Amino acid sequence: MHTFFAVINRMKYINRWGLMRNTERENLQQHSHETAVLAHALATIANKRFGEEVNAEKAAVLALYHDASEIVTGDMPTPIKYGTPELRKSYGMIEDHARKILLKRLPDYLKPDYEKILDAESAPEWPYVKAADTLSAYIKCVSEINAGNTEFSAAEKKIYKKLESNPLPALHVFMEEFLPAYGRTLDES
Repeated sequence: MHTFFAVINRMKYINRWGLMRNTERENLQQHSHETAVLAHALATIANKRFGEEVNAEKAAVLALYHDASEIVTGDMPTPIKYGTPELRKSYGMIEDHARKILLKRLPDYLKPDYEKILDAESAPEWPYVKAADTLSAYIKCVSEINAGNTEFSAAEKKIYKKLESNPLPALHVFMEEFLPAYGRTLDES
């Protein structure tokens, strides 16, 4: 019996933003889906607007699994995960170990394919996944602030600066053309 997909399904039990008061909880499965949608959009924009040749479907798949190691590690708060270079390096080693634990749950004939998905930081699509991951965090902040939760105000400003400094042209197109709609209600859209 192989348990990989059953364990991946447990993403829905890993809550994000654990140190913040949330008006609406967000789990890892929801975040991964949103990140996949955004990564696909960014890659498609890069292809259509800037003549890139980014595999949008692969970007979406990588995004679906980009935080899979957190099934083993839990969601580490950003201030800890990126607090110092030493902490980031240590957590990177923990993430590597967690990915190996997940891969052991697959039959040998699937391991090479999923290893490429779970350890994709060198893939050409990875910058789009990381940008989408940051966009997803920003969208969460906007949603919380719109619900009256000012606890996300500082995070929103910090994440927006990170988005602004990202060099991907497709991200800036998305921010200009699509991001403002996230602050609107369904009736305003």
